Formats: sequence, C-alpha cells, structure tokens
Amino acid sequence: MKILTARLLLLPLAWAFDAVTRLRNALFDTGVMRRRSFPLPVIAVGNLSVGGTGKTPHTEYLLRLLSGDRRVAMVSRGYGRSTRGFRLASPGDTAGDIGDEPWQMWHKFPQTLVAVDGDRCEALDRLLADGRALPDVAVLDDAFQHRHVRAGLYVLLTEYGRLYTDDWLMPAGRLRESARGARRADIVIVSKCPHSLTPDQAAAVRQRLRLRAGQELFFTAVDYGVPYPLFRDDALPVMSAPLRVLVLTGIARPRPLLDYVGRDGVAVTSLAFPDHHVFSTRDVRRINDAFARLPFGSVAVTTEKDAARLFPLREALSPALRRALYVQPVETVFLDPRPETPVQACGTAEPAQERFNQIISDYVERDTRNRQMD
Repeated sequence: MKILTARLLLLPLAWAFDAVTRLRNALFDTGVMRRRSFPLPVIAVGNLSVGGTGKTPHTEYLLRLLSGDRRVAMVSRGYGRSTRGFRLASPGDTAGDIGDEPWQMWHKFPQTLVAVDGDRCEALDRLLADGRALPDVAVLDDAFQHRHVRAGLYVLLTEYGRLYTDDWLMPAGRLRESARGARRADIVIVSKCPHSLTPDQAAAVRQRLRLRAGQELFFTAVDYGVPYPLFRDDALPVMSAPLRVLVLTGIARPRPLLDYVGRDGVAVTSLAFPDHHVFSTRDVRRINDAFARLPFGSVAVTTEKDAARLFPLREALSPALRRALYVQPVETVFLDPRPETPVQACGTAEPAQERFNQIISDYVERDTRNRQMD
C-alpha cells in the first residue's frame, strides 16, 4: 500500500518524463534529430527499464555467436569508469578505466574490439577510421535509447518477473520510456524466466506484451556455470563442500544468486553493495572482516561483474580471502515453452536457440541497411 501511494504521488513527475521522452522520440522519428547509419551491421541491445534485465549475458551470447571468422566490436558507454571520451580496451586497463562490464567482456573475449564512449557515433567513427582492424559487425550494449545510431537490428530485453507492460515510468517506476518504445524492437527477449516455463505461461506473456506483426519473441533463463577462482595462483585446489559461503555482490538483484548458492542447504552469508559499486579501502576492510568471521573451510563467491572491480584490489584483500574467492559465471539459455506435437517430437521444429542464431546470422550476412551511409 505504501509503495502504491508513493507511486501515485510521483505520477505527475512520471507524466512530465513521459512527455519529454515522447517528444525526443518524435524528433528522431520525423528526422528533426539526425540518426546515422554506418557501413557495417550494427546490433543494439537494451531495455526499457533501468538495470536488472540481464543485458550483459545476452551481449556476451551475441559476442560468442558472432566471433570466429568475423572481427567483432562491442561498444559501451563504460558506466562507472573514471576516464572520459573514447577508449579502446587494452592490456593493463582496469574496470575503473573502461567500466566493469566492458572489462568483463574484453577478458572473456580478448579478440573482440571493446570500445567505450558516451557517444556511440564517435566510437564507431573511431573504430572505422583505424584501418589496422576494421570490425565486420558491431554490438552496442545498453543502446536501445541511444537513437543517434541507426542500428539495423534492435534486441529488447524485459524481465519475466517485471515486464515493461507492468511497470511505471520513472520516477514512479523503472521505465526509461513508455512501453510504446518496444515497437522499435525487432527481437524481444523475456529474460530470467523459470526453467520450468510452461506453454501456457509463455502464451500469457505474449498476450501481455502485445507485440506488433513481425516482432520475434524469445524466452531465456539464467544458467550458472562452474565457479572459478578469481586469483588462480592463490586459489585453493577445489571449491568442495564449504561450511559457509560469503556471497559478495554489487549488482541490482543479488537474490537469484543467493538462492542458487544456497540451493542444497548450504549456509550463506550475504554482503551486498549497490549496483556498479566502486569498492573503497573501507569496503575492503569490511569484506575482509566479514570473511574472517566465517568458520575455517568457508569460501566466498562473487559475480563476474563484481570480480572486475575487485581484481585491482588484490593486495588489499586478505590472503585467506584471495585463496577462497571464486567467481560465479552465468550464461543465457534459450527456452522452448511450446506444447509437444507429433511434428516437434520428430525433431523437425526449429528450437528457439537455433531460430535466434539464424536471425542474427541472416542479418549480419544479408541485411544491407547499415551498409548504406546516410
């Protein structure tokens, strides 16, 4: 009741915000504000809400899919970095230099050109001007509202537990623009679904989203991989049956990770910081103290995004914590919440993941919208 009352009080501000974003979109749609195309395929990944929809693992999925015989560029604004302007990731860069998510992606995909710049047009210009390694395709992270770039394919994420059709505009809710903005998407992905998603549940979501003709809808879930030590040379041999796990997070929603770590009755201690938190010396003391209070044989687990910001603090972390600090990777899994039919049982129906991959491949290979300069 208190939340609803607060939202109602904030509605006038939300209406004003809606008017501003609607005017901005109209200026782009009518050509008053310029949108630029670039001579390569450009895929924009983003959402309508602030944080928490799983953009990073989906962007990583695209980088993994597109890598191989292509030179891939990933462009981000580099949220939380201490530098300004254009910067191309290079050895020696930290999360403070390029942002935690770009640092994470560059270390997972070292052959990818990872560039950060608040002006994505400037970033693409700089990448294309460097003749040493011209990208074949560019993926723009968190760029659904960055309309100065005319992407050829827009991928929109919305969280299963909080669809954009159920949310409110800022500051009453989390939407950066109204649900009307979803009409710009070519692909809509409902992320963080339960693995047990049923056909009826998927159909209900589709009905609530009210997609326009031609928009593709996919459902994905989070899959947790095998934890790996952040500091490999200091690490314990294995992460085996710990007495207690310290879950160290600086993300928007740590609850799913806490539930996963404690799924088999493992005792969990949570130490949560705000999303994209920059760890200070005082924070490190607090982290060391929290781990020191745990019984012998305990381990600590953090996310890949948090690992990017903890890695430069190696010497400040206690030796015991360095040996016991593991990183929990996450991956995107495509779901097929469709009823079994004789045709599908014979294996002739196209699984969702294959269909998604084909759409991306077809665009990169054949779509020419981004190969024609304005």
